[in-house]
Amino acid sequence: MALKIYNTLTRSVEEFVPLDPVGKQVGMYCCGPTVHDYAHIGNFRTFAFADLVRRFLTSQGFNVHHVMNITDVEDKIIKRVRNSNGSLRDYTKKFEDAFTEDLKTLGCHTAQSIPRATEHIPEIIDLVERLLKKGFAYVADGSVYFNIEKYRSGGHQYGQLLNLNFEQMRSGERVKSDEYEKESVADFALWKARTPDDGEVFWGSPWGEGRPGWHIECSAMSMKILSPSFDLHLGGEDLIFPHHEDEIAQSEGAGLQAHGHRFVKYWMHGAHLLVEGKKMSKSLGNYFTLRDLLDKGFTGREVRYLLLSSHYRAPFNFTLEGLTAARSALSRVDECLGKLREIAGDRTGDVPQALLVPFETALQNDLNVADAWSVVFDWVRSVNKALAAGPIPPLDAAGHLGFWTSVNAIFNVGLEVIQNEIPIEILELLNQRQEARKSKDFKKSDQIRNELQSLGWTIEDTPKGPKLKKL
Repeated sequence: MALKIYNTLTRSVEEFVPLDPVGKQVGMYCCGPTVHDYAHIGNFRTFAFADLVRRFLTSQGFNVHHVMNITDVEDKIIKRVRNSNGSLRDYTKKFEDAFTEDLKTLGCHTAQSIPRATEHIPEIIDLVERLLKKGFAYVADGSVYFNIEKYRSGGHQYGQLLNLNFEQMRSGERVKSDEYEKESVADFALWKARTPDDGEVFWGSPWGEGRPGWHIECSAMSMKILSPSFDLHLGGEDLIFPHHEDEIAQSEGAGLQAHGHRFVKYWMHGAHLLVEGKKMSKSLGNYFTLRDLLDKGFTGREVRYLLLSSHYRAPFNFTLEGLTAARSALSRVDECLGKLREIAGDRTGDVPQALLVPFETALQNDLNVADAWSVVFDWVRSVNKALAAGPIPPLDAAGHLGFWTSVNAIFNVGLEVIQNEIPIEILELLNQRQEARKSKDFKKSDQIRNELQSLGWTIEDTPKGPKLKKL
């Protein structure tokens, strides 16, 4: 079965066929973080989804060039830089580094290309100049705006990703803000003239000192790195309009694509994430960064599992109870794998196709993770049933482990993800217990076991030594 995905551009599920004539190279762009603060758990649903797409494409034999931009200049950033009394780079670096660390904690691949907007000012200026020459942009008070009516009258469609009712929506207005009202079809800023509030955040341009608008940044960076036409653009559904619609307009308005080609062939968007059934808000107390969840005792793999447990196009309710359930589900997998490893030793075996085929088929169907996880947990139940009935041949156990290797190459929630997350003090208590057992001080050994349990860890004694498990 070929991979099929829902394309926002056509509002339909389509077979994924890359632009590469050989059918192997895939250019994939995902809108990255705006580094004005720590990323929240809603942001990470998008990035976990992008990592899933990349991993599955790779498993299907594609060579993926993954690009994720860093938005390091825009309205909110400039305001906070002004209040920080530091430089733009000093401010953004802190949150960019934190984001990179959070991605690692979640087991996400690092993108092969991570362009920053501030490092692509020449490309942005070139793109704006091209739009001016085409007649799709105009200068007003030192700023440059995209002219939607001129773009439409030139035979282009504005509203490719969603249907826009130009009679009902306010049109013909001009907006300078990077984020503007969803009901407004407005000429948007490509280049913003410098104001006193910008401080030292500005660059020279043919139109005077200023800075780029948010939307033009992604167009300039994606087309420079991946070419004017590429395969796949990802992001949260909140970016469909105006951000992604504006990307299409300015990218295709510049006329850099070959005849008959679009800026992007496939658009994939992840649905909103609710927290405890409500929109995330600091005032409601349901606003979580990844660091907040780690402070509550959860691990990166548990958060990742929960984020990847629901279909990317379905709205998802993220709860602390769900994280606890994720811990329980992963514990069941860990326990099953532990038993299989003891039987298999260092052997390798053939992966049962009766498991692998339905797992891959589920994901080929627009990344149906629910069905894919059903295959995994049906497998866990069948293995546990077989183990209860009697020993499994070592080669069969090795084959089952091979199946998990294929699963984990895509979901990346294996136990090894958290090995570095076991606190040093917990490992030290484990060592102390082992010393107590060696010296036959079983009273002390039991005391340490109880102490570990009070800290949220249990010890499973196996023939190959003790194993720590998170409660």
